Amino acid sequence: MNSQPASIEKTLPAQGRFVAGIVGAAAFAHLLNDLIQAMLPAVFPMLKSNFALSFSEIGFIALAYQLTASLLQPWIGLYTDKYPKPYLLPCGMVVTLLGIVLLATASSYAMLLLAAAVVGVGSATFHPEASRVARMASGGRFGTAQSTFQVGGNTGSAIGPLLAAAIVIPNGQAAIAWFVVAALVAIAVLCRLTGWTLAHGQAQLKGLASIQKEGLSRTRVVQAVVVICILMFAKFVYIASFTNYFTFYLIERFALSIQQSQVFLFVFLASVALGTFAGGPVGDRIGRKAVIWVSFLGVAPFALALPYANLFWTAVLAVGVGLVMSSAFAALVVYAQEAVPGRVGLISGLMFGLMFGIGGLGAAGLGHLADTHGIVWVYGFTSFLPLLGLATALLPKTGR
Repeated sequence: MNSQPASIEKTLPAQGRFVAGIVGAAAFAHLLNDLIQAMLPAVFPMLKSNFALSFSEIGFIALAYQLTASLLQPWIGLYTDKYPKPYLLPCGMVVTLLGIVLLATASSYAMLLLAAAVVGVGSATFHPEASRVARMASGGRFGTAQSTFQVGGNTGSAIGPLLAAAIVIPNGQAAIAWFVVAALVAIAVLCRLTGWTLAHGQAQLKGLASIQKEGLSRTRVVQAVVVICILMFAKFVYIASFTNYFTFYLIERFALSIQQSQVFLFVFLASVALGTFAGGPVGDRIGRKAVIWVSFLGVAPFALALPYANLFWTAVLAVGVGLVMSSAFAALVVYAQEAVPGRVGLISGLMFGLMFGIGGLGAAGLGHLADTHGIVWVYGFTSFLPLLGLATALLPKTGR
């Protein structure tokens, strides 16, 4: 089994091989996209102070962004499965750029909600199409390509809070406009990806068609979808507690400054990026279900111990959480793509859409719980979520 990815690639025609430059470019564009997305929760403490917002109102800003990002993605993926639109990639980033400008100039809570929603629209356009390009260039190494693509996004999510702490927090809301530079670079990269897709996409797809596995039956697809939803709920509500509220937790429990807490958030998000990178190649070799098992049950001891740890051990345990739990996402995406072959855009849109939607609902719900019970209580409550990973036992076996 260990030689399977290499043997698959050797059987492909030359035009169907792993195209590292394109997978890398898709990952870099994902880095820039998610760097911009991560800036939004990173400036929540500043917005909370400037606009006198409650935790619930902060949660609704996250919800506005993540609902547009989630609800549109499956429909975009379904449409482009039937009618490919390579130019949607740079066009979607133009929408993100507009959202940055709105956020930098917002003067009311309503404008903040609108800006967050517009940024979400840009993200909804980006993820299914960029994920499709990464798979197209994978040469059959689907897990490796997906994790490389995803680690780009996670790296951007780690860098975003640092840039927000260095640029936005000291200089105020208007400094958010500096993130326009990242959007412009992303537009240039996405134009290159579009050109490659137009020139070589059909040849790559013909090469991959020779190794396409048979999908699951309708009944087993329904079973798989239910289990995946449970796993995604556990993963992304727990991750949302870190990405949206870890800084508040550290400030309240350990009396850190905003900028000090952003450094801890960066450490957590960097560990998420590293764990994501490992999940795909390992899944190519040992199977998707094995990675999912390790990801959920392996993180449970870290999660259960974290609410009772001091500052040093909180940082150590947060790194453990990020490394272990993040490895599941690439495995879940590729598992779903194998279960329903020929629907890469739809499945990618659903998976990334579920990620954003569950994260948004989780952020809003956790914000309400933080208002009523306190942010420290929330971390004790969410520490039990990884135990839902036991549902992995019910995942049907796919062709790989």
